[in-house]
Amino acid sequence: VTNLTAVTEFILMGFSTDKNIHILHLVLFFLIYFGALMGNVLIIMITTLDQSLHTPMYYFLNNLSFWDLCLISIIIPKSIANSLSHDNSISFTGCVAQVFLVIFSATTELNLLTAMCFDRYAAICHPLHYEIIITKDMCVYLIAVSWLGGGLTAVMHTVSTFSLSYCGSNIVHQFFGYIPKLLAISCSENLTREIVPIIISVVLDICCFICIIISYVNIVSAVKKIPSTEGQSKAYSTCLPHLVVVVLFFFTGFVAYLKPASGNPSISDLLISMFYTMVPPTVNPFIYSLRNNAMKMSLRRLLKRIFTTR
Repeated sequence: VTNLTAVTEFILMGFSTDKNIHILHLVLFFLIYFGALMGNVLIIMITTLDQSLHTPMYYFLNNLSFWDLCLISIIIPKSIANSLSHDNSISFTGCVAQVFLVIFSATTELNLLTAMCFDRYAAICHPLHYEIIITKDMCVYLIAVSWLGGGLTAVMHTVSTFSLSYCGSNIVHQFFGYIPKLLAISCSENLTREIVPIIISVVLDICCFICIIISYVNIVSAVKKIPSTEGQSKAYSTCLPHLVVVVLFFFTGFVAYLKPASGNPSISDLLISMFYTMVPPTVNPFIYSLRNNAMKMSLRRLLKRIFTTR
């Protein structure tokens, strides 16, 4: 990382200094974080402790919950701490770390959602060969590729963003280290270093999205051939929540990073970034657990075991 000039810290100015807005921000962020924390930790515990859930589907879900937890923990606690201390600053090094971890978590989560889609495709479209296609080694491979892809993407974006010069304003109109807003305040005239990584990421994301769409077209086609209504309902209840999460994550992510960068504050920017970074980690546990009978039964067994032990 080069060209670290006058700027040694950034000021995160995502929300209004109005007292009512300040209190709303604290309460809302605390409730969102508490809900996401409890939901994702619960899923990780259930899928880890219950031997009956040691299957590829729940193995992927366990990893997804871990990265959901990472993504939201990187952003919300720092924002809450800044609000409580009335100090919106973040060090240059802290901003670099936050940007890296946010991109790492979000990209890995996107890769995992794609892997989960492939798992559902194999289970529904090729049920007789499912155990041959989705083996333990295949699960490990898909998880490793997801993590590696997330890490490489994070390095690419972080290095290209912070190799630019920041010698003027250090006010970031966002509540976390957000690349478009950082580019908007950079005093470097040539932003090609970050535009190229963004284009690469967009192309890869579109490829993932196309794979997901093709998989779901085949899934829907296969589900329609299931003779029983109960079987169709079970297949849809497993796949449709996943599709909703994927579409939400893709749409808000594309809008967030392809929207023209501006150094001025914008309510729409705040809302889009909140949906992109906070909504999926919060709603994923509810989508995947409330409509999943196996998860609910496992939770009951876990609670019964805890209370019986006591």
